Amino acid sequence: MQLSEQELVRRQEREELLKMGIEPYPAELFPINVSTKDIHQNYEKTKTDYKDISIAGRVMSRRIMGNASFVEIQDSSGRIQAYFRRDDLCPDEDKTLYNTVFKKLVGIGDIIGIQGYVFTTQTGEITIHVTSFKILTKALRPLPMPKEAVDENGEKKIFDAFTDPEQRYRMRYVDLIVNPHVREAFIKRTRLVNTMRDYLNNKGYLEVETPILQPLYGGAAARPFKTHHNTLDMPLYLRIANELYLKRLIVGGFDGVYEFSKDFRNEGMSRFHNPEFTQVELYVAYKDYYWMMDLVEEMVEKVAIALHGTTEVQVGQNTISFQRPWKRFTMFEAIEHYTGINIGEMDETQLRATCKSLNVDVDDSMGKGKLIDEIFGAKCEPLLIQPTFITDYPVEMSPLAKKHRDKPGLVERFEAICNGKEICNSFSELNDPIDQRQRFEEQLELGKRGDSESMVLDEDFLRALEYGMPPTAGLGIGIDRLAMVMTNSASIQDVLFFPQMRPEVGSGGTSSNGFEGVDIREELVPLIEKLGISSVEQLKKANPNKLFNDLCGLRKKMKLEIANPTADEVKGWLN
Repeated sequence: MQLSEQELVRRQEREELLKMGIEPYPAELFPINVSTKDIHQNYEKTKTDYKDISIAGRVMSRRIMGNASFVEIQDSSGRIQAYFRRDDLCPDEDKTLYNTVFKKLVGIGDIIGIQGYVFTTQTGEITIHVTSFKILTKALRPLPMPKEAVDENGEKKIFDAFTDPEQRYRMRYVDLIVNPHVREAFIKRTRLVNTMRDYLNNKGYLEVETPILQPLYGGAAARPFKTHHNTLDMPLYLRIANELYLKRLIVGGFDGVYEFSKDFRNEGMSRFHNPEFTQVELYVAYKDYYWMMDLVEEMVEKVAIALHGTTEVQVGQNTISFQRPWKRFTMFEAIEHYTGINIGEMDETQLRATCKSLNVDVDDSMGKGKLIDEIFGAKCEPLLIQPTFITDYPVEMSPLAKKHRDKPGLVERFEAICNGKEICNSFSELNDPIDQRQRFEEQLELGKRGDSESMVLDEDFLRALEYGMPPTAGLGIGIDRLAMVMTNSASIQDVLFFPQMRPEVGSGGTSSNGFEGVDIREELVPLIEKLGISSVEQLKKANPNKLFNDLCGLRKKMKLEIANPTADEVKGWLN
């Protein structure tokens, strides 16, 4: 284990504390009766309440000035200055507690408990005058503390801040310490979920739990993670959606059920995609997708007001208004609006020609529905900044949605698009078991053509439908995507405490494919693996032109925000 000089010094400090009989990680409770936020907000109004305070936090800065020192303490609510005076801490002749323990063995990053009273310095800063302190945790690694300086104009500038995204996401615990402002996004995310939960509970809907490990994956078009149950000796899949189980509960007699769930999709990663994600799914009997659009507008409007006090939210350069009602387009109307082309009556051959004329990348595995989806994703979706409902999708794109009551070839489905990305999906749910079986069988045929995201046939779900499911409206909202919008975050990793990361080099983590020795951009590795190439040996045997075309097509198909490889780049891997 290679230790830096500072890490060695901190370990020596730990040993010195132990030799002095001071436990650097004490077990007993430390009483806390106030927070830094409480002091800053209320001290000036009720000063007499802060004559005997006890608080704990992390040391974030120190100014040692002989017999007196200033320390900045950070707890979960903020920071406050603390004043340490030698003769107050050590009224007798023995000054070891201040001269040795405090000055030499307590450092930035250590967690201490302090007791004392609050006062205001001559410069007007609210400060804790410390009468006693206790080491609660000795930090053995130094914090990557930013440096501050004041320029010639008196402006404060920060240098060497902990801003590298990979390090921040990998070591979120350090990010939260040295960049406490990032906590706000996660606090808002929790308030977002709580607001939605309260809204649904007040409607009388039941929050439920459904299996995460499933014998068949279903409810969405996605590639699953697969595992094996040893006792049952059978394969199981991490769920890609919880739709089919929630519909079983509607069959069973519940009128409204919802679940905030962790779902998993074994697909590419980008600033909009994480293999583990959170969504809420809601199913309400005797409703349709028109009714569900109204519910989504009302619920998301309430979320915006709860988080921001207004329906207007700043997202990048755009001010997005969630005030009802939202704009509505059918999918065909949106495509015609943004491309000038009416695709409503086109067959698969004509759609392929249209994709070519619009420079939309497609591949041979794509059926009519996927071709339309590619056109919409390339030419319409990025332009939809204000929340907009896109309705009435082709039947080929929606195996679980009910056929449209008035428009042959379409289904009763909507997606809400905001800031250029989908944030929710909803159907008038298909409850005709014969029609549902036929749709599943069509999905199987797409799978035979090479569509790895096609749905599987779930006989038990079909059996449930045969017992009768009432007319039902269903909804899925991506919590991570909605949180990105509501917190003005550019990447999904900014609203996940612990996003999925590749193993660190030298961390002891291993990658079975061996691609580390090949000059491949990290974001392209999942695409190569998705093409069935799982080792360097397989990579070397690939046709460079085919691999290049397949990667470009797959990146487009998955709507990933990454740059295509160049043909020369791919040839370089194989050489």
